[in-house]
Amino acid sequence: MALSPVVQLHELTKRIGNRTIIDRISLEVAPGEVFGFLGPNGSGKTTTIRMMVGLMSLSGGDIFIGGHSVKTDFAKAISLVGAIVENPEMYKFLTGYENLLHFARMSGVPKSRIPEVVERVGLAGRIHDKVKTYSLGMRQRLGLAQAILHRPRLLVLDEPTNGLDPAGIRELRDYLRQLAREEGTAVFVSSHLLSEMELMCDRVAILQNGKLIDIRSLRQDDAVVDGLMPNAATLEEVLFDVDQPVRALELLHGIGNGRPAKGGFIVDADRDTVAAINRKLVEAGIAVYGIRVKTKSLEDQFLEVTGGASIG
Repeated sequence: MALSPVVQLHELTKRIGNRTIIDRISLEVAPGEVFGFLGPNGSGKTTTIRMMVGLMSLSGGDIFIGGHSVKTDFAKAISLVGAIVENPEMYKFLTGYENLLHFARMSGVPKSRIPEVVERVGLAGRIHDKVKTYSLGMRQRLGLAQAILHRPRLLVLDEPTNGLDPAGIRELRDYLRQLAREEGTAVFVSSHLLSEMELMCDRVAILQNGKLIDIRSLRQDDAVVDGLMPNAATLEEVLFDVDQPVRALELLHGIGNGRPAKGGFIVDADRDTVAAINRKLVEAGIAVYGIRVKTKSLEDQFLEVTGGASIG
């Protein structure tokens, strides 16, 4: 039995004056899912996130968090959310621990929870230093600790890797996947680091000019999600090395955009088509010496879908 989604965006719309910033976006994020939100500069990602966390009003549609509408039951819906939007703001004259203690008191969270989250985000050695001495990466870690302190059902992160070194980025990625897997938290994350999103996310949505233009699974065992298009990451560029290239091309004319290459030819095809091509060549007595697979990266897919627009 499928679990109810943690967050649902239903026909979400934002207008400013006569301009439509967000145009009827609908999507769902399940418990335990890491969901990426991508788009070129100015596509509306941050506007969407600000509406999700209550920092901006909705012009149309609705957002449901844990089944609660942000329009009609805001307090209950937003109590289920933890978030870092842009750079986390902290009391710089207080220590990291004092900041978390202050937030715990406001949220009704026992202070015994603080050491656990501090250890999780890797701040144990500096948690009693004043925040004004923290680097940007350390403030990001403290912001994450604050966001998960009350065990939210939905964690919303806008560019969470800002200021983190490569080791810190990997630790964050591993932690978010662990958080989703072990606690069932739905993680909604926006980032310009496509290589990291590819490693981190189960699915990604691509936004352009305020419209949702695609949702893709990044997991090979889940090629079709909720009736959406098959995962384009399964498209492959395949090189067949054959001893009779002319005859091979004749046999495969019209299949997968086949084109000559040194020692054989290249064809764009999914996995089933690759197997069928290989079988057809062998049955025709053509020796196949190798098949080289090139799976399209998330960056390749993003550039295809957006027409080469830069992400930001």
